[in-house]
Amino acid sequence: MSATPAAATATYTITDLAREFDVTPRAIRFYEDQGLLSPQREGPGGRKRVYNGRERTRLKLTLRGKRLGLTLNEIREILDLYESPRDTAPQLDRFLVALAAHRRTLERQMEDLQAQLAEIDQHERQCRALLAAQSGDDAPDKTHAA
Repeated sequence: MSATPAAATATYTITDLAREFDVTPRAIRFYEDQGLLSPQREGPGGRKRVYNGRERTRLKLTLRGKRLGLTLNEIREILDLYESPRDTAPQLDRFLVALAAHRRTLERQMEDLQAQLAEIDQHERQCRALLAAQSGDDAPDKTHAA
């Protein structure tokens, strides 16, 4: 399906994008301040932001990168490479490096979590054993109850 001329020239307000991507306008302005987005400005003093399809795509990719755990600098670098007139090999190489680093971080965190869970399991077993021993030793003598 080919893009229609209207789709190619579609524009969005900050509110449109905030609703579509379930983020706050403040977050979008932050991404703009960080150099990830650069909307056109209209109206008195250029106060009204107008986002085109390019900016919408950059926001979408920024949010995807954030979900993957990439830093804003890594996302900006990848987006800038993506828009370069050269082939996409540098972008893909950089993305692979960023993903590998993030994978290592997550694997370390997973190892830490598994060690903590094993320690919790051990403490739970000890507590249950102590409770079982206490309930057997300290059980009230029911033979004396009237």
